[in-house]
Amino acid sequence: MVKKYLSLIKFSHTIFAMPFAMIGFILGLAYLKNNSIQLNSNLLLNKFSLVVLCMIFARSAAMAFNRFLDHQFDALNPRTAIREIPAGIIKPRHALIFTITNCTLFIFCTYFINSICFYLSWVALFIVLFYSYTKRFTSFCHIILGIGLSLAPIGSFIALTGFFNLIPLLFSFIVICWVSGFDIIYALQDESFDKENKLHSIPTFFGKQKALLISSLLHTIAALIVVIYGFNFSHTLWFWLGAVIFLGMLIFQHSIVKPNDLSKVNIAFMTSNGIASVVFSIFVIIDILISNKFL
Repeated sequence: MVKKYLSLIKFSHTIFAMPFAMIGFILGLAYLKNNSIQLNSNLLLNKFSLVVLCMIFARSAAMAFNRFLDHQFDALNPRTAIREIPAGIIKPRHALIFTITNCTLFIFCTYFINSICFYLSWVALFIVLFYSYTKRFTSFCHIILGIGLSLAPIGSFIALTGFFNLIPLLFSFIVICWVSGFDIIYALQDESFDKENKLHSIPTFFGKQKALLISSLLHTIAALIVVIYGFNFSHTLWFWLGAVIFLGMLIFQHSIVKPNDLSKVNIAFMTSNGIASVVFSIFVIIDILISNKFL
């Protein structure tokens, strides 16, 4: 049963946002240290555990709700008909109960982090759940998805420090452009189906070729923000090593996906972006820890 629900929410896709949440957490830790604010090890471990749990619960709620809301469309689409709900593996009402449970657990965890996280938890849930409706009325649904995942770095920073800051917000902007860009690539697979069923996306509105150009533009903006951050805030070569790999993965995915050849979309979507997220985050965290100060 656990495997069924892990498959329902594509738990492996947590690899996209979780590493950026870790960047936000380490930035928060560096900020506290730079301002001579010390947390005992037990409190620090408690905060870290709650951040990880919040990431898992929020994303699980978002994915389960998306599957619940879209199960009738999924049943009609040959690509998605094998998903758990249309295939009859999980009943729609059970997916909805799973969503509500994860929303409740998410809010419960934020209550024990700090008051600002608790109050903002309702806003965060609205954004990540609202995304599932957006394909019904706007082609810019990809941006909403990017905004939802972009809450990871700034959210984990707030969890540790209790307030906003520009630097983790820069990573949130990177996530918005990066995620929106690769979600457009993923949506290319369903261009014809979405048109037939009056669902909206960048590919259905602009066509495959222009959609890839828009995806490239978003990834170019993400790359520029990475470079701007590097020149202004990084302190070691570790960051630039991570940046090169991250930017290389962006270029790679655009090199293997063409308007007339979508056979490698899954490689572009999962493999290249998974590597980009994990490797980039590891090197950024090393850069922060080695520099031993808030950037």
